[in-house]
Formats: sequence, structure tokens, C-alpha cells
Amino acid sequence: MSEFSHKSIMLNQCIEGLAIKPDGIYVDGTCGGAGHSREIAKHLTEGGMLYGLDQDPDAVVVATERLSGLPAKVIQTNFRDAKYALRKENVEKIDGVLLDLGVSSYQLDTAERGFSYNAEAYLDMRMSKEGPSAADLVNTLSVQELTDILREYGEEKFAYGIAKKIVAYRENEPVTTTTQLSEIVNSAYPAAERRKSKNPSRKTFQALRIAVNDELGALKDALNDMFEMLNPGGRMCIITFHSLEDRIVKQYFKELTVSCTCPKELPICICGGKAKGKLITKKPIEADAQEQEENRRSRSAKLRIIEKL
Repeated sequence: MSEFSHKSIMLNQCIEGLAIKPDGIYVDGTCGGAGHSREIAKHLTEGGMLYGLDQDPDAVVVATERLSGLPAKVIQTNFRDAKYALRKENVEKIDGVLLDLGVSSYQLDTAERGFSYNAEAYLDMRMSKEGPSAADLVNTLSVQELTDILREYGEEKFAYGIAKKIVAYRENEPVTTTTQLSEIVNSAYPAAERRKSKNPSRKTFQALRIAVNDELGALKDALNDMFEMLNPGGRMCIITFHSLEDRIVKQYFKELTVSCTCPKELPICICGGKAKGKLITKKPIEADAQEQEENRRSRSAKLRIIEKL
């Protein structure tokens, strides 16, 4: 296994945003290389505990080693199942949760994981190393199904053309490698667009990765469950990397901060509703110029924080 390296994005902002209590129970739902997890665990004493979750078995091995000696435990699970995993640890309530979404540097940089269009490998993209791979999807789905995935998850305007090219290609041989797919995508792009785009494959690879791992479904499940688990005063910090994720988080946080749900035409409130949370960040926090220079993957990151009332 290659070195598991991952630069923790907006580390200080996350630690400050969590407002860590030394005796609190915290969850890092995307433990990865344990960068955020280590810093959270270092702030814990007096019976505090961190639970680091990750569905990637490689991450679990590395994180367990890096958190050795700290008040922390690593569990292999998708963060959408956090409630059930934590229940097995006799944990019903928590004081804070961090989700650093998207693909880790290790997953992108390890060619054989099949996440990157910059290196030849089997077209895998499974974060958990289980279930259908990206190759399974591109070789079995219809033109319309592939088009829908590329449009919805990649916001790819040439989705239909790419899907048609994929299906035509696989009539002669299966699409099994990252380079095959990248070449197909490039061939579907008009020449003028190819010249404008540094990486025509970027949106297609993102879309397939999201579909393979059901990332948006997992995010919606996790937001509901983890906010419910928070103690009053507990905080949720979410780092997103593209507009689809950020839209989901922004909308969910907005719903939590609304008190009255009465129809607008009613002159007075009759629902008696109360807001469940308050925004700590009215606008998302972004990495500063120095971090963006040192870590290009931080450039698209947005951090949103909410506190449970």
C-alpha cells in the first residue's frame, strides 16, 4: 500500500468551528488519513472520545495507527450508517461531527484505485472496495441512464454525446480502464471545447464516482442522523468540494434554522415551530490564499457550520 497522504483542509477553522469540549464525544465521519481526527483527539481529556469513521479499509488501517495512544477509535463504515455503528459502541449522543466530503488525496494519487484520469488503471472508484465498480456501470447502463448520471452528478453539458460514445465503444470491447474512458470522453468533446477545457474527463469521472459510491444519498442520510444525535450546543462542520454537495448542505442547514413553517398568506404564526439550529457561518468559509497555494485541492472547498439549539 502506498503512503497514505492527505492534507487536512482548513484544519484550524474546523477545530475552532467544532468548539471542542475536553470531555465531549466527537465523530469524524470521513477519517481518511486521520489529519482532522488527530487534532480533535488531542483536544480531548477527562473522558472525551473521538470516533473516526471511514468506509475505505486502507484508511482504517492507517488511521488506527496514527490515532494510537489518543482517546480515539476507528470504525470501518460509511458515515451514512454512523447512528448504527455508534450505537454498537453504546453512544447515543455526540457533541460534534465533522464531514470532509469527496475523494481523499490518497485515493486520487493511488492509481490502482481507479479514481484518476491522469493514470492508467482499472476503472474502479469504489471507496469501500465493495459493490459495483465504475467499469460495471459504463458497461451495463443504457445511453439514457449514463446521460442522466453525467448530467445530474457531473453537470456535463455533453452528457448525451459521451454516453453514446461509451455505448458504441463497448460494442467492440468493454471499457475497463481509466485511460479508455478518458479517450472516449475526449473524442466526444467538440474540438473547440477540448481546447478550452484542461481536462474534459473531469466531470465524467466525478459523476461516475458519485454514482458508484452514492455520495449524495449518503450525505443526505448522514445529515439527518448526525444532527439528531447532537447534544444541544453540539456543532456540525461540513466541508464540500462541489456545488451539488454544497447545495444539499446549505439547504439542510437553512431548513434547520427556520422556526415558522406556516403558509406565507397567514397573518400570524399558528404552527408554534421552533428553529432546531443556528448558523455559525452565514457564508461558507474558504481556505486562505496560502493554503490554496500549498494545496490546490483546497481551492474548491467550502466549510459550513451549524450549532444545535
